[in-house]
Amino acid sequence: MKPGLPLLATLAIAALTVTGCATSTPPPGYDYSSFRAEAPRSILILPTLNNTINVDAPDYFLSTLSAPFAERGYYVFPAHMVKSTLEESGLADPGPLYEADTTRLGELFGCDMALYVAINRWDSQYVVLATQTTVEFEYQLRSCQTNETMWTHTEAMTYSPQASSSGNPLADLVAQAVVAAMEKAAPNYMPLARQANLYAVNRGGRGLPAGPYLPESYLADIEAFSSTTDAPPAQQPDEAITLN
Repeated sequence: MKPGLPLLATLAIAALTVTGCATSTPPPGYDYSSFRAEAPRSILILPTLNNTINVDAPDYFLSTLSAPFAERGYYVFPAHMVKSTLEESGLADPGPLYEADTTRLGELFGCDMALYVAINRWDSQYVVLATQTTVEFEYQLRSCQTNETMWTHTEAMTYSPQASSSGNPLADLVAQAVVAAMEKAAPNYMPLARQANLYAVNRGGRGLPAGPYLPESYLADIEAFSSTTDAPPAQQPDEAITLN
């Protein structure tokens, strides 16, 4: 006897414990010679450059940037104050702003570094009962004194929710279709964006050396963030996101 629809629905709901894996690949080491020589203390976060078709991505993503860089030991200028000041100065469009000389920002704000971030992916794709949400960001820190690029990094993360198994193949199929549809309808961008920022900033050998406002780590991480590209990247475990 085949189970009726009410029973299938019950089994599907029982299986609807959603988990997913946000994965990221460690990049190669980085040369921190210029960064160490300049010893920056402050970061100006600029409005993000949106290379996607999602018009809401820049404002959402901008709200995730300040905390990880501040927690790394740098003074971070309030992002929305910076955005308003740039608009008043005729520098509202990120395109021309990203092409301009960074020393102009140093004169305007008195910052040590300016953070430029391009959003290259912010999308959710549905393929055969599965939804994959992907974000990809390109970070660049430039000196506000010399216009030199002192740090670059690219971080991409993907999340695909999975329904837990109930032991009933048909119910599991229904449950997986439900969680895929839910993710497609309301993609889980913000946890991915926050995770990408944390990975970008904190990776040993490829992230950002501790700043002066993190005294327990400042100048104590020279081995992890060396001045040669031979520094091995720290192996970071994949992080799991669980939605309740």
